[in-house]
Amino acid sequence: MWFFGFRGEAPKPAGNSWRGSNSTPTPVRAVPVVRQDLAVHLRAIGTVTPVNTVTVRSRVDGLLLKVAFSEGQEVAAGQVLAEIDPAPYKLRLAQMEGQLLQSESQVRTAQSDLDRFKQLFAQTLISSQQLEAQQAQLAERLGMLAAEQAQVADARRQLAYTRIEAPIPGRLGLRQVDAGNLVRSNDAGGLVVITQTRPIAVMFTIPEMDLQKVVAPLRAGETLAVEAWDRGESVPLATGVLKTVDNQIDLTTGTLRLKAEFANTDEKLFPNQFVNVRLRVRTLVGATVIPAAAVLYGSRGPYVYVVGPENKVSVRDLVLGPTDGASQAVTKGLAIGETVVLDGVDRLREGRVVFMVGDEPAKPAAPAQPEGAKKKRSGS
Repeated sequence: MWFFGFRGEAPKPAGNSWRGSNSTPTPVRAVPVVRQDLAVHLRAIGTVTPVNTVTVRSRVDGLLLKVAFSEGQEVAAGQVLAEIDPAPYKLRLAQMEGQLLQSESQVRTAQSDLDRFKQLFAQTLISSQQLEAQQAQLAERLGMLAAEQAQVADARRQLAYTRIEAPIPGRLGLRQVDAGNLVRSNDAGGLVVITQTRPIAVMFTIPEMDLQKVVAPLRAGETLAVEAWDRGESVPLATGVLKTVDNQIDLTTGTLRLKAEFANTDEKLFPNQFVNVRLRVRTLVGATVIPAAAVLYGSRGPYVYVVGPENKVSVRDLVLGPTDGASQAVTKGLAIGETVVLDGVDRLREGRVVFMVGDEPAKPAAPAQPEGAKKKRSGS
């Protein structure tokens, strides 16, 4: 059996491995710890809901003569939308007005007779029974007059209903009935649907555990701002205020329904649209803030790498506060002005030397050469 051995030191691996000495600078990207106001939001998924939705129906039966709107048109309250044939209702009104004139004439006659009966009774020319009968006849005529007046008012109302007007301002949907059709007051589909889009509401839910975060400031009279974002949560659509909170928690889901209202002047919010909701419940004034991406988590809890003197990093345990998207509040563990590592943490260890991305690490000085070597090189 043969044994071969090597004398001297074992060869060292070439190159600057990151597992080697801590003196080898590691490139990182770092950011300073700043003091700023941090808004605390509750996030939810909401549904855009019109403040008012009305299905416009005819209140009388008849032939639809005219449709005075375009699909998708924005209308004002009281604007004429359609017209039903008014001829039958004009005839009924004329009939009721004729009966009213007849009743008014009968009342005047009965009143004149009663005045004469009173004079005759004063002269004891008629009995009290005859006077009372005439008084009863006048009362009967007055009752008939009141009934005729009510019928005339009803006929005028029916005639007015032949002009169908928009009950609320809003935007129209698709037309359900064309001109020339017979419409009835009990038609379920109606003529058209009006949705009020300015202002508009957003319905969303929050977990039961966040109830006091919302109710407490509301009861204190504060106005809570609400932001609506697109489904990708990359583009803000509108800003509004929290309008109301439901009066009970849903037992099946353990959530509470909330309603926010938006002016929606540019109509970026559309009925039944799904949006991401951010409800601002409070604002931390002068909070210690770092990027949320800089926070690491391990068995020791949350921590960060802090760049200290001589560009050496150290591990710092943290006590975290509220977070809002990319920003994280820190209640304990960091001071304003310190620098924390944001990128490149996977190659770091305690005491590792780093340099910021964009900065060139210090190059080692070239070893000194003996005088003889210099002369020899110059002679050559």
